[in-house]
Amino acid sequence: MDLFEQNSISNILPFDGVTNYHGIVIDAKQCDFYYQRLIDTIEFKNDEAIIFGKKILTKRKVAWYGAAEFAYTYSKITKTAIIFTKELLALKAIVEKESGETYNSCLLNLYHSGAEGMGYHSDGEKMLKKNGAIASLSFGVARKFSFKHKESKQRIDLVLENGSLLVMKEGTQTNWVHRLPPTTKVSTPRINLTFRTVEL
Repeated sequence: MDLFEQNSISNILPFDGVTNYHGIVIDAKQCDFYYQRLIDTIEFKNDEAIIFGKKILTKRKVAWYGAAEFAYTYSKITKTAIIFTKELLALKAIVEKESGETYNSCLLNLYHSGAEGMGYHSDGEKMLKKNGAIASLSFGVARKFSFKHKESKQRIDLVLENGSLLVMKEGTQTNWVHRLPPTTKVSTPRINLTFRTVEL
């Protein structure tokens, strides 16, 4: 099922979860401003993961920010949050107002080109609020994003545009996996901010 033209905030998942695509929530001029500020101020580093007992570095870069210096573990690597910058606080306020949810942390991903992506996964780490909302805010080039149901294998595709917001909640992480597929059609960067709630 393709949802490339999806632009409402109705649930895009047919069952077993709630994911709302809010479309563009930040205008192009503000997107340019925030994109450059994120590039200039965020402490992006190559991501680490433990695969078959071996530590690897990904091409994409990540950064972990929060309201406090709490730890966050995924892919068997533990990171300590850096305190929110003023730009991240401003973006968090926009996302909270649009989504009607609250968040205390943000994982940022920098994809340098379409060659970099993420395989199917769900954000089900134990320290995250159970069935809590995860808000994905995108800056830069538009990229295809895919969901796949864990049992039926039904797939949902959409394009995340510059300045757009996607909010995953309720049973989405339990019943669906998602990915950012690599593509040869994109040669410019994308920054993705995923606001989350860590239970302290």
